[in-house]
Amino acid sequence: MSGSPHYDAVVIGGGFYGARLALLLRRRGERVLLVEREAALLARASLRNQARVHNGYHYPRSILTSLRSRLNYARFLGEYAECVDRSFAHYYAIARGTSKVTASQFAEFCRRIDAPLSPAPDHVVALFDPARIEAVFLVDECAFDAVKLRDRVARELVDAGVEIAVNTSVDRGSRIVDHGPSAVDEVRLTLSTGGEHRVVSAELVLNCTYSGVNRLLASVGASTIPMKHELTEMALVVPPAELEGAAVTVMDGPFFSLMPYPSRGLFTLSHVRYTPHCSWEESDRAHEAIDRPQATRFSHMVHDAQRYLPSMRAARYVDSIWETKTVMPRSEQDDSRPILFRRSAEVPELITVLGAKIDSVYDVEEALVAELSASRLTPLAS
Repeated sequence: MSGSPHYDAVVIGGGFYGARLALLLRRRGERVLLVEREAALLARASLRNQARVHNGYHYPRSILTSLRSRLNYARFLGEYAECVDRSFAHYYAIARGTSKVTASQFAEFCRRIDAPLSPAPDHVVALFDPARIEAVFLVDECAFDAVKLRDRVARELVDAGVEIAVNTSVDRGSRIVDHGPSAVDEVRLTLSTGGEHRVVSAELVLNCTYSGVNRLLASVGASTIPMKHELTEMALVVPPAELEGAAVTVMDGPFFSLMPYPSRGLFTLSHVRYTPHCSWEESDRAHEAIDRPQATRFSHMVHDAQRYLPSMRAARYVDSIWETKTVMPRSEQDDSRPILFRRSAEVPELITVLGAKIDSVYDVEEALVAELSASRLTPLAS
């Protein structure tokens, strides 16, 4: 073994996934270090997003994703009830002629996944342009408050005894093969905090860095994974008076969503066409550092939205939240949201995790427990 400070596991990336997996490992009796490059946990992708807790409705072209969302939705609400906002009505509107699913297909899809669905009240239907909207449904779907969620997760990490290093990045890493009697291999990482460097080692490293997963893989000499990145904008708005207390999702195709953003007391306006400002493949190194706001596209978003929902012209722009969204190529084809859970061939002690939905963390946890049990990387829970 090396002489550096040793952990059973180092989790890199202090978003919701990284924090939850660090808690899981600590509760299994492991000594865990959680590393986050920002000044606080849950400060990037976990905070800068639509805040939707998916209940399956969003994926009519991927039954598997929808069914998993339905199962995880109940679990998330049961565990984090104080961190979710269920005070609003949520309406899904199906575009006429230009949607990838018809209203009858959407209703049948909801029946198949057993998702609550009912016709929207007449006064709500009347808000939509009947020439462009085939049907409007009332659904059961809520939003999470990212700040409340961050505060709770941070308390749980401290109470559990997880060591946390914020403002810390991984400069480089290497695999150390142990040829001694114990024959336990490990990964040695050089961490940087405020210009100061230290070396730690661990028998298990979890790469939960979202858009940075390949930077970490490259830093330890592991093969990278094909990824697509998008610089995305969520416009923060005050909704029109006619829509007060309601969320709207127009689908399925190049349409938009108006969702509560509880941590700011505003709503996010997102649009399939205008929310992504630019995209790049992982190999396009000229765009790796894109992480800065550009000119807002709110006017484009709201102009298109009002074609379906005329009252949207009165939505008032306040601000925008920006983030790099990372997707796997498969998601572009079937609208699925697969979870990436991959052990590195070159560094078997390193596992990369990537998920697109906050409630999918339960699937990731199950995968990690199964992997640990099968590989015997760590002692089994009693």
